[in-house]
Amino acid sequence: MDEEYDVIVLGTGLTECILSGIMSVNGKKVLHMDRNPYYGGESSSITPLEELYKRFQLLEGPPESMGRGRDWNVDLIPKFLMANGQLVKMLLYTEVTRYLDFKVVEGSFVYKGGKIYKVPSTETEALASNLMGMFEKRRFRKFLVFVANFDENDPKTFEGVDPQTTSMRDVYRKFDLGQDVIDFTGHALALYRTDDYLDQPCLETINRIKLYSESLARYGKSPYLYPLYGLGELPQGFARLSAIYGGTYMLNKPVDDIIMENGKVVGVKSEGEVARCKQLICDPSYIPDRVRKAGQVIRIICILSHPIKNTNDANSCQIIIPQNQVNRKSDIYVCMISYAHNVAAQGKYIAIASTTVETMEPEKEVEPALELLEPIDQKFVAISDLYEPTDDGSESQVFCSCSYDATTHFETTCNDIKDIYKRMAGSAFDFENMKRKQNDVFGEADQ
Repeated sequence: MDEEYDVIVLGTGLTECILSGIMSVNGKKVLHMDRNPYYGGESSSITPLEELYKRFQLLEGPPESMGRGRDWNVDLIPKFLMANGQLVKMLLYTEVTRYLDFKVVEGSFVYKGGKIYKVPSTETEALASNLMGMFEKRRFRKFLVFVANFDENDPKTFEGVDPQTTSMRDVYRKFDLGQDVIDFTGHALALYRTDDYLDQPCLETINRIKLYSESLARYGKSPYLYPLYGLGELPQGFARLSAIYGGTYMLNKPVDDIIMENGKVVGVKSEGEVARCKQLICDPSYIPDRVRKAGQVIRIICILSHPIKNTNDANSCQIIIPQNQVNRKSDIYVCMISYAHNVAAQGKYIAIASTTVETMEPEKEVEPALELLEPIDQKFVAISDLYEPTDDGSESQVFCSCSYDATTHFETTCNDIKDIYKRMAGSAFDFENMKRKQNDVFGEADQ
């Protein structure tokens, strides 16, 4: 360990593993350490089930009705991948896809007036949906056609909308869309968590709806994908990539000190040895003095023995409860997966309800979601602090990731990765930088 590295990475969360993979592919000498004995940090999948009970101080352990403990892989942070989103692009460019298998999530639903409905995102679905009346459907269909044809480089497609100055509120007004339609468009298609976007320029929202529609078009059932055996497979896939390109991995390695000289990082001390480095990447837990608390997220992991009602018995789905429907500032999300993804015992389902905490009684805040899941066999409640770095790393060369937010997909995580890359490399992130070299051995020889 007493060596000089270009980059040392602390923590094996998804953000850290992707950055370590990119740095290794780009020829950097990388040392990757984690104080835990397992991969994934905050974004790991817990197995066997007994381990999850222990983690949440449920000392009696799982009952026999839960099946074999080792059939379970329970994500601590629930997220899906947008089929046409940035994380899938990163997986394809780095060919980490060869280490993983994915399934399409079976449905995307939205909550309105206490009931759930399938999210309409194509013209045909819009016309068949029970969410809207006849005239509303026609207006919504016109809006979808406008979005599908919209091209920011071709003013002919603007129809009087200026992508840089017209607010999204004005675009909704132009198509005369009602509040319920605005709710599900902004929250279930554009996937905003709050309504702050309404007064921003509309380009970002239009692009988000396009991403949803294009992701949906790839596989048809929903725009989301999910890896077999749980999300913990993702950081491990990128860790393999880094190792193939010479990255060194050390799990179960305590970090005693981050060594700074003249305000700049020069190394990491562990068990009496010092590894030197030019740059450091880490998650917030390694540098508590360089982060600030930016809020809290509550996540309740629920084990069920049945699919969720009114979802056509889907074995996986997402439900979005727009904030307006339950008098809140931010949405409540439910991610549900099951034995079909090799994450639970036969006939069992895992539903995780999550939201940004707004009151002193976070469990009460997710009640609308829990009501949709009844009866629940077992609940595990986690309230996590959200941290963000106070230092951009330009002086210290210490680059810290943000905590995983309450969104149900990885787009915000990918934005964080691109932002850290830009600050480290001094140039904008380019997916081409992730391409594997033609002559690498893909790590297949050792299998």
